[in-house]
This record gives sequence, structure tokens and C-alpha cells, in this order.
Amino acid sequence: MSSPMLGIIGGSGLYEMPDLEHRETVELQTPYGLPSDDITKGMLQGQAIAFLPRHGKNHQHLPAEVPYRANLWALKSMGCDYVLSVSAGGSLQEHIAPGELVLVDQYIDRTSGRAKTYFGEGVVGHVPFADPICPYFHGLALRAAQDTDVPSVHQKGTYICIDGPTFSTRAESRLFRQWGADCVGMTNLPEARLAREAEMSYASAILITDWDCWKDRDDVEIEAIMQVLRDNVKTGQQLVRNLAGIFATEEVQHPSPQQGAAKFSIVTQKESIPSERRKALELFYRTYLN
Repeated sequence: MSSPMLGIIGGSGLYEMPDLEHRETVELQTPYGLPSDDITKGMLQGQAIAFLPRHGKNHQHLPAEVPYRANLWALKSMGCDYVLSVSAGGSLQEHIAPGELVLVDQYIDRTSGRAKTYFGEGVVGHVPFADPICPYFHGLALRAAQDTDVPSVHQKGTYICIDGPTFSTRAESRLFRQWGADCVGMTNLPEARLAREAEMSYASAILITDWDCWKDRDDVEIEAIMQVLRDNVKTGQQLVRNLAGIFATEEVQHPSPQQGAAKFSIVTQKESIPSERRKALELFYRTYLN
């Protein structure tokens, strides 16, 4: 039984697993520069998998400095139709506690200055993004998450993405709660947007580290967060291992359900697209550009 390669974007601890076999380091150059770091490719539970450390193996990229376009392009070029994001976040709601896991289904974008699209520079495109998480892949990730040792799995939630690297002010944190956001982080956007433009199925698991700072009695304490982060590595590894097992043993849809998401999105006439832009976009849109 064959299945598409599974892409994982997260911390370096995710691929430091003794059962990751046939480990190989892949160096890639993309039309958008270098990815965050080399990609670790291997077999996990009988499933081909590719790990990309979002901040680099030495955690050298700020959230706003992550080369998101290069990262998604690199994974797509390796055959990853599905990408699971694993990242840390702060809780904005009383019912979501540190140490728990949220599989988000919606986003609010409060970032600025990040390269958010593969379009531009002579190519105009508008890809639908009303439901940013692939529901099919979300369901697979949920099954994998429910089989971990995490105290509670929240199967939906709204993630608000801020630039960082500083955490929110108390006023901002309370405002985000009023907007209905469930957790706050710094990295899921534009990552999720670019995955949709690249017609990749994207799902996001947020490992909750703290309460943010909306509670009068609580603040974001760096040392406490780092301890929860260390504890969450095990949960992230379990999640990835379980998801790999699902991919290896079941008939996962291939191509992914997001294939065709951008089919009617390019409004620039084909003959007007600059050749260099065409080369960069052919990985995603070859059938639409010819």
C-alpha cells in the first residue's frame, strides 16, 4: 500500500526519535531562497516522512524571519501533499489549560510585513481560504491526537497569530479573548495560507504552554513555558508517530483533497506571466499555466 509523503513542520525534538529509520538529510534550494534548515527524511511506522524545523535546528529564526514560502515549496517539491504543523501557543480561554492540545480550525491574522503569498510580481491570484484547515486531514490528525497521553484534546479552536517576538500585552490578550480567539501564537500564518495556495492539505496542532497574560494573577513566565515545552516534546512525538501509522496502514486520499484549490484563482492571462515567475509557480500550477 502506497501513501503520499507526510510533511511535518515543528521543533527539532519531533524527529529525534529512535524509531525513525533510514534517516537522510536533504538540502534544497528554492525559488524563494533556502528553507529554515535542511530537511530530515526517513521512515516512521512504515510511512515516508519529511521533518522541517521551522525555526532552524539551532532555533535561529524569529517567527517573523521564518522563510515560510521556501519551507512550503521545499516540502511540496519532495512530494508532501499533507503538512502537519506542530507548534506552541498560549491559551486565551479558561477551559484550555497548559499541557493540553488544540487542533485549530480557524485563524485571525495580526501579522505584518511577512511574505504571505506565492502570487505577485506579475501574477495575480486569489485562492479561497474561508476554511483554512483541510477537514479531511484535520480528522486524521484528531484521531492521532486522541491516542496520545495529553490530558485533553480540543478538536477545534481559533488561533490568533501575532508577529512577536515579544508576547502580548495584557490589554491585547483580553482583546483577543473578546474576539473569540482560543489560543495565540506566532507562526501558523502565513504558513497555512501558503499551504492552501500550494494545494497542500494543512492541519495544525497547538501544544499549550501557558495562559498568556489575560489573567490578573498570571503572566507569561519564560522558565515555566520552557518546562512545559520540554514536556510537550513527548506529546508531539506521539502525535507524529500515530499519524504516520494511520498513513502507513490506511488508504489516505492521494492527491490530497486540496488538489484543485487554486484551479480558478489565477486571473493573469497565461501569456502575460513573466518567465521567471512561471518557473517558480510551475511546481504548484503546471496544469493551469500550460
